[in-house]
Amino acid sequence: MKKTICILLFIFAISQIAIAQQVRYAKAAPVGSWQIIGTTQAKFTADHDGIIVQGPFNNFRSVKLKVTDAPLRLVKMVVTYDNGAPDNIETLYDIPQGGESRIIDLRGVGERKIRRIDFWYDTRGAARGRANVTVFAMK
Repeated sequence: MKKTICILLFIFAISQIAIAQQVRYAKAAPVGSWQIIGTTQAKFTADHDGIIVQGPFNNFRSVKLKVTDAPLRLVKMVVTYDNGAPDNIETLYDIPQGGESRIIDLRGVGERKIRRIDFWYDTRGAARGRANVTVFAMK
């Protein structure tokens, strides 16, 4: 019975992620150029969101977020690599509507490939609605 409940909860969680994320496949791009690796909507009724990076899982050296439709206060990011190792990136800054985050350099360039990016945001005092978040990466 416990296994069945755990499996159902896992399937529900995965389906919620798949619904929120617009799937994009990383395309080949020249070194030093930004490319979109994922897009999602940050709902102000929650405080956490994430994207799954679809293959090929390129070795990116930097990421940044672009926010539209509403401002967003980014609190923390966790980048998970294909080997399962997480990279906790503490941040605390406001991204205005139509603005971008700072460039976030990743550790272990050339050694690890991004599999997933989760981010936490502060919703206190936020307007109703959603912020569209696009994640860019650079080789």
